[in-house]
Amino acid sequence: MTPEVVLDIFREALWLIVTLVTLIVAPSLVVGLIVSIFQAATQINEQTLSFLPRLLVTLIVIIIAGPWMLTQLMEYTDMLITSIPDVIG
Repeated sequence: MTPEVVLDIFREALWLIVTLVTLIVAPSLVVGLIVSIFQAATQINEQTLSFLPRLLVTLIVIIIAGPWMLTQLMEYTDMLITSIPDVIG
């Protein structure tokens, strides 16, 4: 196993992690920004008002994109397992 192979596997894993996390976190950040603007405009300072919409959006994104995310993880795992003979030698 060469360092290039290890770095390639690690790079692909990091890219998959960044993609999956961004898919979940980005909509939550957008909803949080919209709720914060609404709270600033109306001067309503209720903490649950900002938490609940973000939670709901995160859950909806996980429900909608969950099968795709699971497929990506399984494809990566399958690629790792099938490449073991090539990596070992």
